[in-house]
Amino acid sequence: MELLEIKDVDKKYDKKYALKDINLTITGGKIIGLLGKNGAGKSTLIKLINDLLTPTSGEIYVKGNKVGVESKKVISYLPERTYLNKQMKVSEVIDFFKDFYEDFDDKKAKKLLKDLDLDINQNLTKMSKGMQEKVQLVLVMSRNADLYILDEPLGGVDPATRDYILDTILSNFNEGASVIISTHLIADIERILDEVVFIDKGKIVLQSDADELRNKEKSSIDEVFRRMFKC
Repeated sequence: MELLEIKDVDKKYDKKYALKDINLTITGGKIIGLLGKNGAGKSTLIKLINDLLTPTSGEIYVKGNKVGVESKKVISYLPERTYLNKQMKVSEVIDFFKDFYEDFDDKKAKKLLKDLDLDINQNLTKMSKGMQEKVQLVLVMSRNADLYILDEPLGGVDPATRDYILDTILSNFNEGASVIISTHLIADIERILDEVVFIDKGKIVLQSDADELRNKEKSSIDEVFRRMFKC
């Protein structure tokens, strides 16, 4: 059984297609880069997988089930914007996640917070935007999920922290699980990618094993992307 199957999916707003003819299959044990320019359709696709939007046509399956209540139990999702109640302390948010998600590992969360030098007793309102985003990433990666979907996980953090966050992602997901990372910071993440999916103007224009693409094109994924889209 495939971990994620997207079959003939379209998403249309009025008469304009945000996504068109999307077919994508993802197996377990992979880190996949969902790569595209702003407005290419990355966030729309992610919201469809998370059942936050409904396809105009086509079907999406997670572990053989249509997206819905069951798929949300096995997907750990990091949205592009923080959604945490900023009146809460970090410790209170951890307790909330522990109560809400059966697969949440509070010991892992506390270790990651310590490694990132985040105060578990601090109120979120006292934290910078970047610190809040780190807390949210810790919460997402502390679930023992089957599929992790991270929408721009590096956008609000300084370059010195990015390598640690990438290593955190690399070492904190289950064997057999997969991670989808949507980002425009391709050069920063490509060292951890197993596969890449290029999306442009609402269509998937390339899906490839990362090493095979580098060998074929004799260049980095970032350089291939820039050539294809003339960035």
